[in-house]
Amino acid sequence: MTKKDILKIIKEENVHFFRLQFVDVNGFMKNVAIPRSQIEKALDGEMMFDGSSIDGFARINESDMYLKPDYATFVILPWRNKNGVATARIICDVAKTDGSPFAGCPRVNLKRVLAEARKLGYTMNVGTECEFFLFNRDVAGLSTTATTDAAGYFSVDPEDSGTDCRREIIETLEQMGFEIEASHHEVARGQHEVNFKYADALTCADNTVTFKWVVKTIARKYDLHATFMPKPVFGINGSGMHTNQSLFNLDGSNAFFDPKGALQLSKVAYQYIAGIAEHARGFAAVTNPLVNSYKRLVPGYEAPVYVAWSASNRSALLRIPASRGLSTRVEVRCPDPACNPYLAFAMMLNAGLDGIKNQLTPPKSVDVNIYKLTPNQMKRAKIESMPGSLKEALAELKKSPIARATLGDHIFEKYLIGKEKEWDSFRTTVTDWELKNYLDLY
Repeated sequence: MTKKDILKIIKEENVHFFRLQFVDVNGFMKNVAIPRSQIEKALDGEMMFDGSSIDGFARINESDMYLKPDYATFVILPWRNKNGVATARIICDVAKTDGSPFAGCPRVNLKRVLAEARKLGYTMNVGTECEFFLFNRDVAGLSTTATTDAAGYFSVDPEDSGTDCRREIIETLEQMGFEIEASHHEVARGQHEVNFKYADALTCADNTVTFKWVVKTIARKYDLHATFMPKPVFGINGSGMHTNQSLFNLDGSNAFFDPKGALQLSKVAYQYIAGIAEHARGFAAVTNPLVNSYKRLVPGYEAPVYVAWSASNRSALLRIPASRGLSTRVEVRCPDPACNPYLAFAMMLNAGLDGIKNQLTPPKSVDVNIYKLTPNQMKRAKIESMPGSLKEALAELKKSPIARATLGDHIFEKYLIGKEKEWDSFRTTVTDWELKNYLDLY
């Protein structure tokens, strides 16, 4: 799409308001809304904002930044048409005052890592499976963890009370250009999943943050609260963001597929698997970024706790779905939907590429239910566990040989500072659990 195409659509659709969007280090979507009179200026990348007000961006003495729009992300917002007046959005990269890309912009960083992969002869395709909960709001409009939904995995009406909301989410996404492949109720009450078609890594990251925004927006219309919190309710399954990924050669062929290879996987695929397994503990703080993330990553709730791979075993961290040919891919099951997809994709890509560059060999596949193995069996099989807390994950991130190079100095340092503050706040907070268990007893 060109600037001329966008201006034509703006005129035809009577767009009066324009949102310039970007994401911060934690993956939260930010935007500035401008009137129609400023749209051409915005499309030319001349809109400025105060970067010092964005968590993890710039210091106050270097706060002026520009928003450089990516024309391919322009879309009309279906729910914002009022009395024939439309609103559109476009996703932007962040630039410094001299016009150079800002290293602290997660989108800019992912583009840098993808460019490095291209020098090696690869492009990356990604498809995310982003689970979420729909909860009721109370009489004051505040979020709760209550639901009238009595459904389970793949349930139908009337048990699946979120059907209408999920249908409008899908209709809205399709109007915005998403190709929806499937939607269904998940295992836990109130839990849902909508699957959309894979894309190149940058587009998929854009689509993932857009998807989360749309889900929350439409849920609000139904007086529901949509949350992508990994583990909102004790004792039931949490929400994951299984991330299917593949490398393609520059000629358009799938670099993971070899019809003559074991499991029809190429040498590159096995090296990529080995790289992911080698660095999984080191990238966990990015793919699973919250204190709460590690309350999902526990045995017993279908969460991938163990660093292993298999062609079919869903208790392993890495799974190889059955499709072959152009659909040959690796499913990494640990990420959760609270992650910043731009950073998570960059970390997983560089982990896999490290396996290719160093010709790593993956461990033997584990085709049994890992949850039923004894500690001694796990030890003999050399199966490691993912970090058990954000604190442990941050320590692994610091030790990672690829993390700083993947995230860049700015994001690596700002991310660690923010997450260590988060852990310290959690560590020093007196919780309801402590009051319930200790207040009267002691």
